[in-house]
Amino acid sequence: MRSDATRNREAILRATEELLAAHGAEHISLDRVAAAAGVGKGTLFRRFGSRTGLFQELLAERAAALALAIETPGSALGPGTPPWDRLPAFLDELCELAERNLALFAAHERACAEDKYRDPTYLRWHAHVTTLIAEARPEGGLDAEFAAHALLGCFDADLARHVMADGGAARLKSAVRGLAETLLQGAATPRTRR
Repeated sequence: MRSDATRNREAILRATEELLAAHGAEHISLDRVAAAAGVGKGTLFRRFGSRTGLFQELLAERAAALALAIETPGSALGPGTPPWDRLPAFLDELCELAERNLALFAAHERACAEDKYRDPTYLRWHAHVTTLIAEARPEGGLDAEFAAHALLGCFDADLARHVMADGGAARLKSAVRGLAETLLQGAATPRTRR
């Protein structure tokens, strides 16, 4: 029974990805996903509840490696790395995730529009970025929560698509890094302590 549930979940997520790639977010219905995955619509509803739940789960799965890196000591993203290094490394990874999953980002945003700021993946990213900004700027003078929203707003699918249309992911990465560095200006890094 459990192996069937796992197999159905994987089939549904893969079918959703394929439909997103082929048709974009606007043309994906739960009926279409169920048919492409070879499962009944009831199976899809029991597992995900709605389109929103489906896109939330798929984004969480795509972001799992990033979540693990954030928690792994010794990585550029992990604990022990100074926040002024850790924040740009996280944002770089988020740029790459957005580039590979732009259709998913767009679908997720549309499905979660009213609850975007309560989405579990967004909440984890926001808490992480807020913490890094607060650690890098302990003297205050910057609303770390708002600054985190501003940085994460750079990954709005329409904006990311627009920026990447002229310069690719390298341009998005450079622009987001530049914004982060501006927000962290004045942070006491080893380079400014000398």
